[in-house]
Amino acid sequence: MEKSKVRKPAAAGQFYPSSPQGLKNQIETLIDKNADKLNVIACMLPHAGYAYSGAVAGQTASRIDIKDKIVLLGPNHTGYGVPFSIMTEGTWQTPLGEIKIDSHLAGQILKNSRYLEDDFMAHIYEHSLEVELPILQYFKTIFEIVPISVLSDDIAVLKEIGQDIASTIKEANLKDSTLIVASSDMTHYEPQAQAQKKDQEAIKAILELNEDKLMEKIRSLGISMCGYAPVIVMLSAAKLLGAKNAQLIKYQTSGDVTGDTSKVVGYAGIVVY
Repeated sequence: MEKSKVRKPAAAGQFYPSSPQGLKNQIETLIDKNADKLNVIACMLPHAGYAYSGAVAGQTASRIDIKDKIVLLGPNHTGYGVPFSIMTEGTWQTPLGEIKIDSHLAGQILKNSRYLEDDFMAHIYEHSLEVELPILQYFKTIFEIVPISVLSDDIAVLKEIGQDIASTIKEANLKDSTLIVASSDMTHYEPQAQAQKKDQEAIKAILELNEDKLMEKIRSLGISMCGYAPVIVMLSAAKLLGAKNAQLIKYQTSGDVTGDTSKVVGYAGIVVY
């Protein structure tokens, strides 16, 4: 893939404002300016429209000391591209500016993984990574990313990809300068009380840093959490990088915003350290 590959915004004007000032203004309403910063290894952020999940993403990001390098893990909602897709070169554009891909780190992760493939198509229309970027840019103007999109429920493969990411970060001595971000919403389109109950079970497993329990709860309770696969990758990597704790920063549903609790989507922001 040529180095000039540019991934243009697919969700600007829909999930968040397309004008830089409008975007900054909205993010200002979603963050906690007085939050104490934590030195975290990884986190989980939601990826719906900012009107719905922006407060969860914003308040969670407010607690994070954003690092120079961010490994972005998201689900593939579109079905385009390969099941395990990494972009190793190019830039991503948002209304707040361009973000370079860390070609060296991405290339090393690709080399160390049996499953990841260098692929642009999985990312071109996918919103799950894109919507995290402006919120991260609000707090830190310059950082590099490694975008990874996954479409699989094979827990052994997901764990192995997490281990490959962690061992690459360790080998490159980048543990202190890399943040892993998993992008996921929680239960989709169920009554509020039911969604909250299911989401509590998934959140409990994540707070225990237990990928197997998370997968078991997803299957046994039928939890429609779209990004459980990237969260499994994240947990697997974070533990190898020394994670011992996780904290729920904020949980809410779309019903808390709209007042319609008949069919909600759940959103959780979690830090892992």
